Amino acid sequence: MKAKREVQSSVKDESLISKRRNQMIQGAVALFKQKGFHRTTTREIAKEAGFSIGTLYEYIRTKEDVLYLVCDSIYEEVQERLSALPSQAGTLDGLKIAIRHYYLLIDEMQDEYIVMYQESKSLPKDALGYVLNKELEMVAIFEDILHACCKSGECQLSPDAVKLAAHHVVVQGQMWAFRRWALHRDMTIEGFIEQQTTFFLQGIQGNGGTV
Repeated sequence: MKAKREVQSSVKDESLISKRRNQMIQGAVALFKQKGFHRTTTREIAKEAGFSIGTLYEYIRTKEDVLYLVCDSIYEEVQERLSALPSQAGTLDGLKIAIRHYYLLIDEMQDEYIVMYQESKSLPKDALGYVLNKELEMVAIFEDILHACCKSGECQLSPDAVKLAAHHVVVQGQMWAFRRWALHRDMTIEGFIEQQTTFFLQGIQGNGGTV
């Protein structure tokens, strides 16, 4: 597991750091989505966040720090939401609940997801490595759930199939952020969750899951 990248701040109050950085994240997401990372200035981020450029630099050092905070906030939220779910280990009902909570989070944070995947290539190498590792940790959450379902006999998947199926769950949910402009004409997030979960369960319970 890669160590969390430290974003330096001259402020010592952790609660104030968290508050100001959340404001930065919200302002940056709106600007990065509209203009892109490279065309957005730190002065614009500060203005969108509601404070001065001087205040901004008390909490970060570079514009890349802000992008990193955007990416990290997504994974932290996913980890927090999914780890707080009631335990139904080894059941397909538990899997469906986890999928639902993850997809609802994507619906809430769709702008953040779009920005992360469009702009993460602009992160410094160490920060990008950390972000990619966090993506794999998110996949691993669903791998663990699927392994438990296999152990309990609720589905039959080989280890390779479990890994691929976990990636499928993660990417399938992100589709709502990237294709919502088209999908929302025909369905709500609830309809999307229902259809995608049905497709997924049919796939892992079919003969194709035993390869």
